[in-house]
Amino acid sequence: MSLEDRELDFVLLAHLVRTQGRHGELIADILTDFPDRFRERTHVWLLPPDGKTAPREAEIERHWLHKGRVVLKFAGVDSISDAALLAGYQVAIPTEQRAPLAEDAVYVSDLVGCHLIDEANSCADLGPVLDVARGTDGALDMLVLNRGNEELLIPFAKAYMVQIDLEKRVLRMRLPAGLTTINSPLSAEERAEQHETSEEDEAGDAL
Repeated sequence: MSLEDRELDFVLLAHLVRTQGRHGELIADILTDFPDRFRERTHVWLLPPDGKTAPREAEIERHWLHKGRVVLKFAGVDSISDAALLAGYQVAIPTEQRAPLAEDAVYVSDLVGCHLIDEANSCADLGPVLDVARGTDGALDMLVLNRGNEELLIPFAKAYMVQIDLEKRVLRMRLPAGLTTINSPLSAEERAEQHETSEEDEAGDAL
């Protein structure tokens, strides 16, 4: 089995960002839907950022959550210099080991790369999902797309959902009018109107 084939069989749990502390710890972005499972998943794989070097096995000695991220300490990684060599690596497990889901559920990480089709706007293809911004404190997850040079955020809400076809890499939603322009830069007319409103507010404050 080639390296490319093996990578397709992995599901990502975290992205190692940088060293944290003085004893080999690394802080990582959480990519899993079940961060509480880190206490159960001590045996993981580390995928290199270059995509060419073979994945390596690793053991998680301990972990803790920190400001929406997770800090990981791997066996045999006991210094800042050791940990620095792992920055940029992905923490993964074989796909068959990930937690089972309910019949109508989906891993949000599987949505990355799916093209988002807005059926409320003549089935417009809004492009591929680039990332999923995880919601906290009960907030919805946000699908991250690219609109020109701007980031477009779409709530991953069941009320908007029409169909998820992971095999065809298509996500069909029926989005409310104006949602895809919320994050767009202001037009010249809108900027002028905003400026006029600001001047009126300042005049009112001066009275």
